Amino acid sequence: MRILLLVCLCFALTNCEDKKSSKKNNTIPSTDTTETKKEPPKTDTIVEPKREFPYLTDENAMEFFLEYEKHNKENKVRITTDFGTIDILLFNETKFHRANFIFLTKQSYFDDTQFYRVVNNFIIQGGSTDDPDVMNKRKDIGRYLLPTDTKRGFRHDRGVVSMPSSEIENPYKLASPYEFFIVQKPGGSYHLDGDYTIFGKVINGMDVVDKISAQETDEAEWPLHNIYIKKVEIIK
Repeated sequence: MRILLLVCLCFALTNCEDKKSSKKNNTIPSTDTTETKKEPPKTDTIVEPKREFPYLTDENAMEFFLEYEKHNKENKVRITTDFGTIDILLFNETKFHRANFIFLTKQSYFDDTQFYRVVNNFIIQGGSTDDPDVMNKRKDIGRYLLPTDTKRGFRHDRGVVSMPSSEIENPYKLASPYEFFIVQKPGGSYHLDGDYTIFGKVINGMDVVDKISAQETDEAEWPLHNIYIKKVEIIK
């Protein structure tokens, strides 16, 4: 009887171990096999604003202004300075130079430039400065020259507005599009005829031109006190 009881007890223990072993072997460890997808790092994309007008060069400037002048017929501008205002009529006959001046005016290029060259009893010359902001405007608009247009019958009378040649090596006196000069000399400066393009005339404010021309300058004809062009705006 005792022997039978021991046998039964051993059998029960063995069966219990088998069940534990079976349960352990049939258990599959829980693992997350799904790969975590890493999002690419977000970067701030800088989108440059679309240009309203092309960057102007010698290759495309004439074509651009030929089209521009058809849709921009304004021909009167006002120059505001500390000495007063100067009103200018731009000539339709010199259409590329008129269109160029209107275009630069609408781009606010002339604002904060200077009458940087003053020669009493001769001319006052404006449209440039050593201000880096204005130089950046030039870089943004473009680098180009305009051909002279001197056979329209205009002469360098007192009060006419003309365009100087570029400082670049320029045997054909191609005109610097960013600058201009006004003849102040009472008798005119006719030795300039044929070399520089006359594209307008002062219709109001010659007294202001005279005040500016009377300012003291250094040996380089640069005014000792800056003469700013505060604003150039279209008045018609």
